[in-house]
Parts: sequence; C-alpha cells; structure tokens
Amino acid sequence: MKNKEYRDLSTDELVSQIDGLKKELFNLRFQAATAQLSNPMRIREVKRSIARAKTILTQKENQ
Repeated sequence: MKNKEYRDLSTDELVSQIDGLKKELFNLRFQAATAQLSNPMRIREVKRSIARAKTILTQKENQ
C-alpha cells in the first residue's frame, strides 16, 4: 500500500492492518527458517509496510 492509502484508513483499520502484516511477517520468517521462502524480498516489503502504517498511526494520534 502507498502512504495515501494508509492515510485514508481509520485508526481501527490501521491497527488491524498492522496486526495482519505482523502475522504475515511471522509466517515469512518461519518459511525462511525452514527454507521454503520463495521470495525473500517480501520480508523487506512487509517490514517497511509495518513501519509506514505505524508512522501514519502515530501521526493520526498526535493530531
């Protein structure tokens, strides 16, 4: 998702999005540990998505 798409979400939707991304990251790390990961760059993408979502969430809370 792009920053604009994250900004359009409500606070509750952002929190649920972050939870889903964290679960996906856990699964990707598990796949990497068992050598079943097909796209290792996906871990990096998910980490950045989590950071983007958390940043937007913090900005919304501070307003």
